[in-house]
Amino acid sequence: MPQDLNIREACKDDLPALVAMFAADALGGHGDTTEPEAFPDYVRAFAVIEASPDQALYVAERGGEVVGTFQTMVTTSLTGRGSSAMIIDAVQTRADMRGQGVGGLMIEFAIAEAKSRGFGRVALTSNAVRKDAHRFYERLGFKPSHLGFKMALK
Repeated sequence: MPQDLNIREACKDDLPALVAMFAADALGGHGDTTEPEAFPDYVRAFAVIEASPDQALYVAERGGEVVGTFQTMVTTSLTGRGSSAMIIDAVQTRADMRGQGVGGLMIEFAIAEAKSRGFGRVALTSNAVRKDAHRFYERLGFKPSHLGFKMALK
Protein backbone atom coordinates (compact mmCIF):
# COMPACT_ATOMS: atom_id res chain seq x y z
CA MET A 1 0.00 0.00 0.00
CA PRO A 2 1.38 3.40 -0.90
CA GLN A 3 2.15 5.29 2.29
CA ASP A 4 2.75 8.53 0.44
CA LEU A 5 -0.79 8.79 -0.95
CA ASN A 6 -2.80 11.90 -0.15
CA ILE A 7 -6.58 11.91 -0.63
CA ARG A 8 -8.25 15.30 -0.77
CA GLU A 9 -11.21 17.04 -2.32
CA ALA A 10 -10.60 17.85 -5.96
CA CYS A 11 -10.13 21.41 -7.13
CA LYS A 12 -10.67 22.93 -10.55
CA ASP A 13 -6.93 22.71 -11.30
CA ASP A 14 -7.22 18.90 -11.12
CA LEU A 15 -9.62 18.75 -14.07
CA PRO A 16 -7.04 18.18 -16.84
CA ALA A 17 -5.58 15.17 -15.01
CA LEU A 18 -9.04 13.79 -14.21
CA VAL A 19 -10.29 14.21 -17.77
CA ALA A 20 -7.16 12.52 -19.12
CA MET A 21 -7.67 9.59 -16.74
CA PHE A 22 -11.31 9.12 -17.78
CA ALA A 23 -10.52 9.58 -21.48
CA ALA A 24 -7.83 6.87 -21.28
CA ASP A 25 -10.36 4.36 -19.92
CA ALA A 26 -11.28 2.11 -22.84
CA LEU A 27 -13.83 0.13 -20.82
CA GLY A 28 -15.78 3.07 -19.43
CA GLY A 29 -17.69 3.88 -22.56
CA HIS A 30 -18.65 7.31 -21.30
CA GLY A 31 -17.35 9.23 -24.31
CA ASP A 32 -14.76 11.12 -22.28
CA THR A 33 -12.21 13.01 -24.32
CA THR A 34 -9.33 15.41 -23.91
CA GLU A 35 -10.46 17.42 -26.95
CA PRO A 36 -10.34 21.11 -25.96
CA GLU A 37 -13.91 21.81 -27.10
CA ALA A 38 -15.20 19.29 -24.52
CA PHE A 39 -13.41 20.87 -21.55
CA PRO A 40 -16.22 23.36 -20.75
CA ASP A 41 -18.53 20.38 -20.18
CA TYR A 42 -16.20 19.11 -17.46
CA VAL A 43 -15.92 22.58 -15.93
CA ARG A 44 -19.74 22.82 -15.75
CA ALA A 45 -20.03 19.38 -14.16
CA PHE A 46 -17.32 20.21 -11.64
CA ALA A 47 -19.19 23.39 -10.66
CA VAL A 48 -22.38 21.40 -10.02
CA ILE A 49 -20.54 18.84 -7.89
CA GLU A 50 -18.64 21.52 -5.98
CA ALA A 51 -21.85 23.46 -5.21
CA SER A 52 -23.77 20.44 -3.98
CA PRO A 53 -23.84 19.69 -0.24
CA ASP A 54 -24.59 16.06 -1.10
CA GLN A 55 -21.68 15.42 -3.48
CA ALA A 56 -17.92 15.45 -3.23
CA LEU A 57 -15.21 14.73 -5.77
CA TYR A 58 -11.89 13.45 -4.47
CA VAL A 59 -8.44 12.90 -5.89
CA ALA A 60 -5.66 10.65 -4.72
CA GLU A 61 -2.27 12.16 -5.33
CA ARG A 62 1.20 10.82 -5.05
CA GLY A 63 4.25 12.97 -5.46
CA GLY A 64 2.01 15.89 -6.46
CA GLU A 65 0.40 13.94 -9.33
CA VAL A 66 -3.23 12.86 -9.49
CA VAL A 67 -3.24 9.06 -9.60
CA GLY A 68 -6.85 8.29 -8.74
CA THR A 69 -10.29 9.72 -8.20
CA PHE A 70 -13.73 8.93 -6.89
CA GLN A 71 -16.95 10.75 -6.20
CA THR A 72 -19.37 10.38 -3.31
CA MET A 73 -23.05 11.23 -3.21
CA VAL A 74 -25.48 11.09 -0.32
CA THR A 75 -28.98 9.87 -0.92
CA THR A 76 -31.83 9.75 1.57
CA SER A 77 -34.78 7.46 1.07
CA LEU A 78 -38.04 6.84 2.85
CA THR A 79 -37.15 3.15 2.87
CA GLY A 80 -35.16 2.01 5.84
CA ARG A 81 -37.07 4.47 8.02
CA GLY A 82 -35.64 7.47 6.23
CA SER A 83 -32.08 6.23 6.08
CA SER A 84 -29.23 7.93 4.27
CA ALA A 85 -26.51 6.12 2.37
CA MET A 86 -23.34 7.10 0.59
CA ILE A 87 -22.93 6.14 -3.04
CA ILE A 88 -19.37 5.82 -4.29
CA ASP A 89 -19.08 6.53 -8.00
CA ALA A 90 -16.59 7.18 -10.78
CA VAL A 91 -13.77 5.27 -9.08
CA GLN A 92 -10.73 5.43 -11.30
CA THR A 93 -7.06 4.68 -10.75
CA ARG A 94 -4.55 5.84 -13.32
CA ALA A 95 -3.56 2.82 -15.44
CA ASP A 96 0.12 2.88 -14.42
CA MET A 97 -0.84 2.90 -10.73
CA ARG A 98 -3.24 -0.06 -10.71
CA GLY A 99 -2.33 -2.91 -8.39
CA GLN A 100 -0.46 -0.61 -5.99
CA GLY A 101 -3.18 -0.13 -3.37
CA VAL A 102 -4.48 3.23 -4.58
CA GLY A 103 -8.02 2.01 -5.20
CA GLY A 104 -8.20 0.26 -1.84
CA LEU A 105 -7.14 3.38 0.02
CA MET A 106 -9.66 5.50 -1.86
CA ILE A 107 -12.49 3.11 -0.99
CA GLU A 108 -11.34 2.89 2.65
CA PHE A 109 -11.36 6.70 2.77
CA ALA A 110 -14.93 6.84 1.43
CA ILE A 111 -16.12 4.18 3.88
CA ALA A 112 -14.52 6.03 6.80
CA GLU A 113 -16.23 9.23 5.69
CA ALA A 114 -19.61 7.43 5.54
CA LYS A 115 -19.11 5.98 9.01
CA SER A 116 -18.09 9.35 10.44
CA ARG A 117 -21.34 10.81 9.11
CA GLY A 118 -23.40 8.05 10.67
CA PHE A 119 -24.50 6.30 7.49
CA GLY A 120 -25.39 2.66 7.78
CA ARG A 121 -24.57 1.75 4.22
CA VAL A 122 -22.31 2.52 1.28
CA ALA A 123 -23.14 1.42 -2.24
CA LEU A 124 -21.44 1.48 -5.59
CA THR A 125 -22.02 0.24 -9.09
CA SER A 126 -19.49 -1.11 -11.53
CA ASN A 127 -19.69 -1.61 -15.27
CA ALA A 128 -20.66 -5.22 -15.99
CA VAL A 129 -17.54 -5.78 -18.12
CA ARG A 130 -15.13 -4.85 -15.30
CA LYS A 131 -14.61 -8.32 -13.85
CA ASP A 132 -11.31 -7.36 -12.18
CA ALA A 133 -13.05 -4.43 -10.46
CA HIS A 134 -15.82 -6.73 -9.25
CA ARG A 135 -13.28 -9.07 -7.63
CA PHE A 136 -11.57 -6.01 -6.10
CA TYR A 137 -14.81 -4.71 -4.55
CA GLU A 138 -15.72 -8.14 -3.24
CA ARG A 139 -12.26 -8.44 -1.60
CA LEU A 140 -13.03 -5.15 0.16
CA GLY A 141 -16.27 -6.58 1.56
CA PHE A 142 -18.86 -5.41 -0.96
CA LYS A 143 -21.57 -7.91 -1.89
CA PRO A 144 -23.30 -7.98 -5.28
CA SER A 145 -26.88 -7.48 -4.11
CA HIS A 146 -28.79 -5.65 -6.84
CA LEU A 147 -29.09 -5.68 -10.58
CA GLY A 148 -28.79 -2.25 -12.18
CA PHE A 149 -30.44 -0.90 -15.31
CA LYS A 150 -29.97 2.27 -17.26
CA MET A 151 -31.41 3.95 -20.28
CA ALA A 152 -29.63 6.42 -22.57
CA LEU A 153 -31.80 9.46 -23.21
CA LYS A 154 -29.71 11.09 -25.93
